[in-house]
Amino acid sequence: MNKTTGIFPHAKQHFEILDGLRGVAALAVVLFHFMEWLFPDPGKNFIGHGFLAVDFFFCLSGFVIAYAYDDRIASMGLRRFFASRIIRLHPLVVAGSVLGLLAFLFDPFGGHPEQYSTGKIALAFLSSILLVPMPAIADRAFNLFSFNAPAWSLFWEYIANMAYAFVLYRIRHKYLLLLTVLSGVAICFVAYRSGNLLGGWSGPTFWDGCARVSYSFLAGLLIYRSNWIIKNNLGFIGLSILLLLAFLMPYSKWNWLSEPLIVLFYFPLLIALGAGTTLRPGLKEVCNFSGKISYPLYMTHYAVVWMFGNYYTNYKPGSTQLTLIVLAGMILLPGAAYLVMVVYDAPIRKYLTDKLRKSG
Repeated sequence: MNKTTGIFPHAKQHFEILDGLRGVAALAVVLFHFMEWLFPDPGKNFIGHGFLAVDFFFCLSGFVIAYAYDDRIASMGLRRFFASRIIRLHPLVVAGSVLGLLAFLFDPFGGHPEQYSTGKIALAFLSSILLVPMPAIADRAFNLFSFNAPAWSLFWEYIANMAYAFVLYRIRHKYLLLLTVLSGVAICFVAYRSGNLLGGWSGPTFWDGCARVSYSFLAGLLIYRSNWIIKNNLGFIGLSILLLLAFLMPYSKWNWLSEPLIVLFYFPLLIALGAGTTLRPGLKEVCNFSGKISYPLYMTHYAVVWMFGNYYTNYKPGSTQLTLIVLAGMILLPGAAYLVMVVYDAPIRKYLTDKLRKSG
């Protein structure tokens, strides 16, 4: 492991394997959300730790943000930095909110939109597209963002980006290390108090999300700036298996201990390995595709998951039918995410990026 510098020499490379792992984690989240309906008891859910993919996303985000902006944020300025992050992230926040609203209003399998006033629905939708937490819709389990539950992590991603722009990009290494350690203590406290790290998505667990993003984002920054890059030959397949093992880890009474260990040490290790491994030429397109659809998939799948949940609750289909539905969902949802990316997200981002460049 080379620790000489946090700035990579020569032209910046593209970490295709880390992109690929982001896609693997996004697929794990989708499967976890399907399985949540079938197995309310996480101990019976074979992917009961799929929610930890969010912590992996946060750690990867810290690494990528430092890699992309550490050496140029001072010259580009805060306005352009925030504009570039909004362009990258927010079109899909809007898309996920619109899809969630449509699923809420027109779900053919259930739901009770008639129980809510037009004003309350409109306010919940506005809070969703603006990422202002509003856990007020019972039919959506009082998620922070009623019409697109996964947006809770985007809320904290924005907070982390603001912290980076105002403080973290210029902070000295020893203080970054101190903040990371303190955030690690917060992670352990949350896990011990709650018995797990599942929180962050609801009003009562709001501050759990702060602890989760704080540690993992800071750890990602620390990995990059310390150049903790581990050369290896595990490749995309090997690292995908290692990542999936974290999500497939058995649910037990020891979650308060096992989950922090995964977040504190295992995910940063995988990031360091992913940045240092080699990619077989035949898998480059797979990783690129996986990385491109990961965010659209994460931000658009939950509307379908809610409809699936209502169908399962009201019609109680058999195991064979459920298996076919979930398999179909795991195939069709990435396809739908690709369509959203091509038809909506990529053109919008290109248009806005061109406008930003012309504005100087």
